[in-house]
Amino acid sequence: MNIQPLEQGNLSARAYVALREGLIAGQFRPGQRLVMQDLADQLGTSVTPAREACLRLVSERGLELRSGRFVTVPALTLARYMEVRTIRLALEGLAAGLAAQNATKDDIDTLTAIQKVFEKADRAGDPELSFRYNRDFHFTVYRLSGMEMLVAHIESLWVSMGPMLTVFFKEGEHKYVGAAEHMTVIEGLREKNSEKARAAMERDLILGGEDFLRFLQEHEGFVAP
Repeated sequence: MNIQPLEQGNLSARAYVALREGLIAGQFRPGQRLVMQDLADQLGTSVTPAREACLRLVSERGLELRSGRFVTVPALTLARYMEVRTIRLALEGLAAGLAAQNATKDDIDTLTAIQKVFEKADRAGDPELSFRYNRDFHFTVYRLSGMEMLVAHIESLWVSMGPMLTVFFKEGEHKYVGAAEHMTVIEGLREKNSEKARAAMERDLILGGEDFLRFLQEHEGFVAP
């Protein structure tokens, strides 16, 4: 866990953003206990902003409240994953379709470069870089939708997915890299073909989920040691 100390300002809001980003980026593992005082110490604040940030994430189902002193990252369960994936298919497919109407040549060049680095990291067996660049690819596409509220909703879903994917990328066997579907997304954007981009993004989530579903069957209810 590596949280940067906060600058002064609205500390509760800043603590929320820092913890939310940590969850999305996969810095926490399913079942991990987060003691509010420890979080406050890392953030460089009193415990009140840390507690308020945690409670906000509890309300968004990114964390679970266990006591007045600590929260936990939800355990790895099939039901939780399937609920998140169902919503992701709808929202992330929509964002990719909208992105096809807005993407410029520079945007497409950026996505192509990200994809090359992602594939290189995966071939090198670097789970942290693979996770980071896969996320960069997806959110570069989603932001091209031009809809901030849509992107915010997708980010909320990744708050739940981040810890799950951290375990999977580090400990699971994943054969699917996403090269073909990511490149089809790029083609859809280049051709301004919304249906093509949307369908490719949905296939990417489904095909990537097949490896993850197998992993879940062996790790149902996983919690951090």
